[in-house]
Amino acid sequence: MFPLIQREIVDKRQWIDRREFLDLLAIAQSAPGIIAVNIAIFVGYKLKGVKGSLVTTLGTVLPSFVAILLIALFFQEFKDNTYIQRIFMGIRPVTVALIAAPVLQMGRAACEKKILWLIPLVVAAAIWLGGVSPVGIVLAAGLSGWVGGRIKERRK
Repeated sequence: MFPLIQREIVDKRQWIDRREFLDLLAIAQSAPGIIAVNIAIFVGYKLKGVKGSLVTTLGTVLPSFVAILLIALFFQEFKDNTYIQRIFMGIRPVTVALIAAPVLQMGRAACEKKILWLIPLVVAAAIWLGGVSPVGIVLAAGLSGWVGGRIKERRK
């Protein structure tokens, strides 16, 4: 979904630039709720204020809500169908690819310097091998980003 959002609001419509999109994505991931909706809220607010954020939120949520509602209404009748089960088995690897592709794309865009590729590796090792809490890492990353931003502002 992220590549589609990026292509639409950064590349095609040029509402925000690529760097601003990455910052927005980081904020949207940190905020509670669905990331796509959070991005829609931020972009809508930037373009048209509160009314823009309401319209972009409805535009993001309503189609999915209607689709899920329709699926839920008819799924009970088809859930034991072998063809439907095979379709869902085929969707699984596609879902993994749809998640992995934007992660790699964002990683390339965010890691301008080669040394920055070490950060996710160190974090993954700290969580997996060291038992460090992901919440602590998110808080530390947010604090370091805030401090780094303040330092950068003072240098200007």
